[in-house]
Amino acid sequence: MNLFLFLVQVVTISLSGVMAPGPVTATAIAMGARNRFAGTIIAVGHSIVEFPLMILIVVGADKLLKWEPFQIVIGLAGGAFLWFMAVGMLKSLSISEVQQLTNTKSGPLVAGIVLSGGNPYFLLWWATIGLALATTAASLGIWAFALFAIVHWLCDLVWLQALSWASFKGSVLLGPRSQRIVLFICSCALFAFGVFFVYNACRTLIKLR
Repeated sequence: MNLFLFLVQVVTISLSGVMAPGPVTATAIAMGARNRFAGTIIAVGHSIVEFPLMILIVVGADKLLKWEPFQIVIGLAGGAFLWFMAVGMLKSLSISEVQQLTNTKSGPLVAGIVLSGGNPYFLLWWATIGLALATTAASLGIWAFALFAIVHWLCDLVWLQALSWASFKGSVLLGPRSQRIVLFICSCALFAFGVFFVYNACRTLIKLR
């Protein structure tokens, strides 16, 4: 396959995945309300999980990602973390602005790491669609694989930063009240995603018994 056409395919598929609503999207919006660069930091945390994962699935780790007991553990852990984040956001609504800004400085990086590694659907995407893209890239050579990894991550970076920037600008223009509304909606979304993760993990567990 022509490298240029392959990279166009990577951008198209990557954007369709990253732009789909999910916990990372909700987190970028919520944290972006207080930190304009939250999306970039989340993307860096995301890359800490994603880059090694790209290499691992090429050498056979996709079998582990498809293993149902592994998916159950990831689903339960990811759901619990989403609930933890949702509760933390709700509590932060009553904290002073100075404390809020201080508390969110390191939050986006941790969120990017945990929400990636603790998302069973992110891991399943890499075990299926991502595996096909990574395998094709590897067949084109090491530089093609490196370009694939960078281009895919740049899609995450641009989208998440755009979300956090828009959220920050909206909060500045509309004031603290709109910021609290955004945080409340995002915290409810994270809680709902957590319920979804745990529900599917429990359903899979019941099937195995």
